[in-house]
Parts: sequence; structure tokens; C-alpha cells
Amino acid sequence: MENIHHSAIMPGAEPFYFAGNKDAPGVLLIHGFTGTPKEMRLMGEYLHQTCGYTCIGPRLTGHATSLDDMIRSTHQDWMASVEDSYYMLRDRTSTIYLAGLSMGAALALLFGSMLPVKGVIAMASPYALPNDWRLKYTGILSKIQPLMPKEHADPESGWFDKEAARDQLCYSHNPLRSIGELNLLLGKLREALPRVNVPTLLIYSKDDQALPLGSEYCMNSIFNSLGTSQKKKLLLSGSGHVLTRDAKRQEVFQAAADFIKGIERAT
Repeated sequence: MENIHHSAIMPGAEPFYFAGNKDAPGVLLIHGFTGTPKEMRLMGEYLHQTCGYTCIGPRLTGHATSLDDMIRSTHQDWMASVEDSYYMLRDRTSTIYLAGLSMGAALALLFGSMLPVKGVIAMASPYALPNDWRLKYTGILSKIQPLMPKEHADPESGWFDKEAARDQLCYSHNPLRSIGELNLLLGKLREALPRVNVPTLLIYSKDDQALPLGSEYCMNSIFNSLGTSQKKKLLLSGSGHVLTRDAKRQEVFQAAADFIKGIERAT
């Protein structure tokens, strides 16, 4: 009999759901490319404990298990993971905010143009991948070289909080096929930005070494493309790419809470 393989979730990388006050908003927190819900858990705990919000942190398909699972997943699968969690959150509250990190921020912005939400918090969102002929052929090339080593082999490189870096959970490599899927997702993001008509907060760090094309370029490109006039940008320093876990995380959490409270007061 065929052995059906179910990949176990990495310990510590489980999705989370913190039920908040019935009449309080809900926040859907979306992790990044090759990352895990752990990236968003501290932020979820903060918003739940200090503001009483219901917070859900899904695991995107193919993430937090094995690279084989990641290679098989598509950007439509990642979108479906977000949509499922959105409707789970809708059971609890009709007031929903989206918050994402890196690719999760791109997903948050994309769904900000598609689903009824009250606001979007996009942290370290990419805007595009560097122009590279190989992006068109990732499907074929991935058969020859399925995995790409990450540029910074030292996991602590780019982090300011070294303890948080050692505690980070993510895949060791970038699957080439998945980079192609990320590229397709970012194409959808760029098309969707003019249709984002809800308040949006962009948070970046100028010390982010991981963001393709650089944080200020990504921040300004997204900011200028957004359909909404209710948009803010916050540029920090002293943090790496994983804003939700690195040294400036408390500032990030506070900015997100203030942003949501401001919208709630105004409505």
C-alpha cells in the first residue's frame, strides 16, 4: 500500500488564532516567502493582549514543513491560504485588517484590493524582482537546479537582534520554481495597487539588506501606486528585513496598533 506522506509542521512554526473581544477588530497576519507563522506571532500576541483584537496567523501552503512542499505550491495556493483565514476571521468579526511581512505584505496589499477590509499594514513588501531573463524560465530551470542558496549564508547576517536571528524559523534555500511563483504574485500586486482604496500603512527599514531593489525604492513605488489617499509610510533604521521580530519590533507593533485605533476612532 502506498505510503501517503504528510509533512509535519516545524516545531514553533504552527499557525495561531487568538480570539479577542467580540466587538473588536480582527487582524490577519501573513508571513513571508519561505518563512513561517512564527514571524507574525509576537505581533499577533501584542495586538491581542494590548488591544483585545482577534488575531489569526495562517501557514501559507508549502511553508513551515519541507522544501518539497514549497516546491509543489503555487502563488494561487498562497492566496487561497490567506482567503481561507479571512473567512475564518469573518466568523468572529466583520471588521478586518490585513498585516503582512515581505511576501505576506504583498499578499495583504493584493487582498486589500479584493476583499472587504478596513485597512492594510504592509511591512517590507517587495515591489518587483530584479530584471533577470531566468525569471521567465524558472519552471524549466528548476528541473536542473531546484534550490538556490540564500544570498546571506550566515543566518544572523542583516539582523540587529542576534538572539531573534538564531531563533528564526525558515527554509535554508529558495526553491527556484517558487521564485517564479513569487514573480507572478508581484505582477498581480503591481496591477492591484491602484485598486487599493482603504487606509494603508507601509513600514520599511532602511537597513533591510534582503529586499530586492532596496527598501526605499519598494516603499515609494508602492506608495505612489496606491489608489487610496489615506496612506502613510514609516521608514525605520536599526532593523533588518524581518521587522516583526528584529530589534525595532515594538515600534512596529505600536505603529500598527495606532494605525488601527486611528481608523476605528474615525469611523
